[in-house]
Amino acid sequence: MTSPATPAVRAPLTIPLADGPVAAWADRCAAAVVVGGVAAVTLVLRGVQPDGRGFGTHEQLGLEPCGWPLAYGIPCPTCGVTTAACHLVHGNLLAAFATQPFGATLMLTALLAALHAAACLVRRRSFADLLVRLPVRRLFAGAVALLLATWGWKCLVFVP
Repeated sequence: MTSPATPAVRAPLTIPLADGPVAAWADRCAAAVVVGGVAAVTLVLRGVQPDGRGFGTHEQLGLEPCGWPLAYGIPCPTCGVTTAACHLVHGNLLAAFATQPFGATLMLTALLAALHAAACLVRRRSFADLLVRLPVRRLFAGAVALLLATWGWKCLVFVP
């Protein structure tokens, strides 16, 4: 038991690279891939404008329009993810979450992961250590719940 005068000791957010759960080269490669991948996605999304309909931004990237509305009369489960991510990288946080909360959360998480990975690369800290400590099952269950809730909401407000 700690006394009121003794501060509680927290686990560090990162540990030295040499103490990480994987080989240093693998840790640094993973961090570099995350930084590079998120930077590439961010640059691509900065080059397009969010579609005003709240979906369809992916069409500006040369992808086909979603077939779900034609086939089923409802949006697909990921309807608006690209548009929300595009809003986020353009600095429109509220529009991103209003458009598609799952997509906005996904892009925000990717940006935060890239910042953490970049900090680990610069400071020679372990990127993989934090990843192995994350409650993956809970995070996955939460992501699936958010995706399904967002899909339900998009079905209610969808106008083709």
